[in-house]
Amino acid sequence: MVRKARKSDLATLVSLAVLLWDNNSTDALFYEFSEIFTKANAQFFLKFENDMPVGFSQCQLRYDYVEGTKTTPVGYLEGIFVKEEYRNKGYAKELLAECETWAKENGCQEFASDCEMENIDSFHFHKAMNFTEVNRIICFTKEL
Repeated sequence: MVRKARKSDLATLVSLAVLLWDNNSTDALFYEFSEIFTKANAQFFLKFENDMPVGFSQCQLRYDYVEGTKTTPVGYLEGIFVKEEYRNKGYAKELLAECETWAKENGCQEFASDCEMENIDSFHFHKAMNFTEVNRIICFTKEL
């Protein structure tokens, strides 16, 4: 099951996010995510298996220029993570689909993302999800 995260899920989100962004502290992510929950232009989703949270995604609407896009706003994948032992089950694809649906519902015609150049796993995920590379800084975009 994938569902929109609620403010009451903040601790769960942070416990997953610190596994993805391990250069951030739990406190810093808690503060940052608390701020994001106050904005209408962002959304978190949680993936559960047997009532256990195993992954999350974070997306938002971007109104500034997004590499390779032509419209505004653009849905943007800010982060996506599935615990290692739950990978290769299609869970990240489910989380991405929820982000894309949310972006469409909020007026987006395009969806974009990026990854670090050395993050080969993320690069392959984006390509497998039909993103098109638009720049060597590894920015991705696709129509919704």
